[in-house]
Amino acid sequence: MNRRQFVGGLAVAARAAPGVPLINSARLRTHLEELSIFGRPEGGTFADGVSRVAYSDADVAGRAYVRKLMEAAGLKTRIDAAGNMYGRRAGADDSLPPVLFGSHIDSVPNGGNFDGDVGSLGAIEVAQSLQEAGVTTRRPLEVVVWQNEEGYAFNNGLAGSRAAAGHLDPGELDAVWNGMKKSDAIRKIGGAPERIAEARRARGSFACYVELHIEQGGTLEKAGIDIGVVEGIVAIDRWDVEVRGFANHAGTTPMLERQDALVAASHLVVAVNDIVRREPGRQVGTVGQLNVSPNVPNIVPGVVRMVVELRDLSAKKIATLGEQVRARAREIGAQTKTQIEMRQAAHHDAALATAEVQQSIEAACAKLGLRHQRLPSGAGHDAQMMALLGPMGMIFVPSVAGISHSPRELTSWQDCARGAQVLMHTVLDWAAR
Repeated sequence: MNRRQFVGGLAVAARAAPGVPLINSARLRTHLEELSIFGRPEGGTFADGVSRVAYSDADVAGRAYVRKLMEAAGLKTRIDAAGNMYGRRAGADDSLPPVLFGSHIDSVPNGGNFDGDVGSLGAIEVAQSLQEAGVTTRRPLEVVVWQNEEGYAFNNGLAGSRAAAGHLDPGELDAVWNGMKKSDAIRKIGGAPERIAEARRARGSFACYVELHIEQGGTLEKAGIDIGVVEGIVAIDRWDVEVRGFANHAGTTPMLERQDALVAASHLVVAVNDIVRREPGRQVGTVGQLNVSPNVPNIVPGVVRMVVELRDLSAKKIATLGEQVRARAREIGAQTKTQIEMRQAAHHDAALATAEVQQSIEAACAKLGLRHQRLPSGAGHDAQMMALLGPMGMIFVPSVAGISHSPRELTSWQDCARGAQVLMHTVLDWAAR
């Protein structure tokens, strides 16, 4: 079976336990397919992925579509000052802190249709299925769609959830990306940056936060496991690097006299890989972006801007690795007659999932007869910001071949439905407490 046949296959209905509404797997699939239109390549199909970068026109249109889904599910919607979308469902005791659950819908350029989308639309599907079944929970429920989780825009992710946790960086709203100021970008999606402090949530303002997400790795699929119960989310350090040499004629500048910024940057790319690999553990290091100037075939590169990213569950470990990369950068600069400046652009602490939420997810899997295992998340998620404010847990569903941030990103419709049903059970468990 090829990929397009796989994507186009019939969804297998999720199972439900007695007394718990069954989510509508066909409707969830339809919503995921319809959302994929916003940011789809011209003339493309669902299988061609999506570019729905935060604050883009595609993001604005996708958010409008999702808000309509929230309203159709009976949720009372609002957009907070940071641009996050909320949909509230009243509980029998509406004075109690709600169960908060959701994800994001922004993507990286040339991304897939499951990252963030499964969790956001799965959350809305839970709310709609509860509405149709006439279920009233003890606690109120809040579905949330966070803005700019990916961080491609402005090179700083978890923007909406960081605002909710009170962790915006000083001067962050004045940052400029592609000629757009961040405060104006927030206005574009319906936020009010001049009142950004109002988006901050207090500790204890929710009973727990639960996020359904694709794994974005291949562990679950390889092991034949239905559901991943997340143990924790890695810490992330991101560094902006500028390598300054001297742009000169490629034909007349002798090799020994060159100050080639790209040569220096290339040495640094290799150094990041070597430094991270020689340390035992599960840490990872990546240079995924380089901008070369003047980027002309017959001119020695004068400036290279690049981004170094380090991840591990131990913030101390990636801080140490970062210092080793900086030390090597100084050596490379001296050897290549260039100047290399590294500035930390972002830091996200590791976040451990709450034991009680993990146990609730595992209990849901047991009731549904689903195989599950605990595992860490190598990707960052909005859940790590919510862990600063209250109990947090994450539900992973398998990613085919472990591919993500790619048009080839894929999770079966059956696994999407299973994940949404586990989310339903987990939400109802906490809403009854």
